[in-house]
Amino acid sequence: MTETVLAQAQPRIVTVRQGLLKRNDELAAENRQRFQRAGVRVINLASSPGAGKTALLERTLKDLQGTKMAVAVGDLATENDALRLRSTGVQAVQIVTGTICHLDAQMVQNVLPQFELETLDVLFLENVGNLVCPSSYDLGEEARVILLSVTEGEDKPLKYPTIFNTADVVVITKIDIAEAVGFNRELALENVQKARPGVKTIEVSSKTGEGLGTWYDFVKNVNHTTRT
Repeated sequence: MTETVLAQAQPRIVTVRQGLLKRNDELAAENRQRFQRAGVRVINLASSPGAGKTALLERTLKDLQGTKMAVAVGDLATENDALRLRSTGVQAVQIVTGTICHLDAQMVQNVLPQFELETLDVLFLENVGNLVCPSSYDLGEEARVILLSVTEGEDKPLKYPTIFNTADVVVITKIDIAEAVGFNRELALENVQKARPGVKTIEVSSKTGEGLGTWYDFVKNVNHTTRT
């Protein structure tokens, strides 16, 4: 009996998911058009928990004070990261997702009225810490950045190929402790290229500042694109 119920339920689950993703893509297209009209560059940051998204954003917001930036922060609960980023003097709006393990286009659209988009150069979307759920959801961003910490292991791109294959840029973080944790840089770079051939990779330390110049060049020079 259980097998029969599962067989009947599965097609409905797939159909509902396809419908949700289609609606998300429609809203993402609306977001993208809105961003383009406002002339704001939008960067979606995704990673596993603890990879250093907030630390990288905090350092970026402090160092690029001549660039007008804001952040929408996604977390299951609390406003801790938004409060931390607001301490830099930059607007940071928290999106509390509850039980949902990713941002979606509707969530982003809901908070856009809180920003004066036409006054911004860059809007960061800090996604929920997860390497599975965010991969399927376009937010309307111009660029998707996937972070990989040296503490996570060199095979992370091979374990989570779907999200790495959506990356416009891969940022390897915490390189100041790479030697201490036995990080194999060459293997990690090789695995990134296996998951996303030709993707740009930037290696940084938010603590020491190493590699941040290259990251900042990317942030300031993102071009409007249509993600596929």
